[in-house]
Amino acid sequence: MNPRNVVVAVAVIAGLGCVLGWRSAYLPEAGRAEAAPATVESFAIDAVHSKALFRVHHLGAGMFYGRFNDVTGTIVFDGASAAGPQFDVSIAAGSVDTGNDKLDGHLKSPDFFNVAEHPKLTFKSKSAKKVNDKTYEVSGDLTIHGVTKPLTAQVDWTGTAEGRGGKRCGFETVFTIKRSDFGMTYMLEGGGLGDEIRVIVSLEGMIGGGR
Repeated sequence: MNPRNVVVAVAVIAGLGCVLGWRSAYLPEAGRAEAAPATVESFAIDAVHSKALFRVHHLGAGMFYGRFNDVTGTIVFDGASAAGPQFDVSIAAGSVDTGNDKLDGHLKSPDFFNVAEHPKLTFKSKSAKKVNDKTYEVSGDLTIHGVTKPLTAQVDWTGTAEGRGGKRCGFETVFTIKRSDFGMTYMLEGGGLGDEIRVIVSLEGMIGGGR
């Protein structure tokens, strides 16, 4: 072989090796191997910054609001995954708060939530479908007054952030149920209190302590 051709061949091979080496060193890992699996994290619901509110039509006139102050549970979530969040939420029925002690006592009685027999309201999700970057359609079981019914609601992801006390994530949902579906029929006949209840739930989950 012509010595000149040998030199040219060696130079080409060396140059190709340099190019391939450069590509191997600088291409993203996803180009050479499967991407690392998403990190799914479990957030404890921060009871201080989470609330459940409800609204009912009163005497065919005004809309009356109340809330539950003790909301706990867990949120399992990874914002980079299309799988969506998982919720396991528990609300203490005895934490109902209308701003009126007498009314609160009545709501805790057998006429309404019957706190002595049914101390918790719960929601446990079974599936979540991504609607867009900030919204999921979540389905699961809602238990109120000892009665469990399926529920599907749109849930908005309000954000994830690193801050005081560690990492946090937030979700909010608004949906409507019928209290009669859960065996709560007091003052339903005659229209003293409406059947439809609008529910607003705002959850903030955290990893780590702090407020």
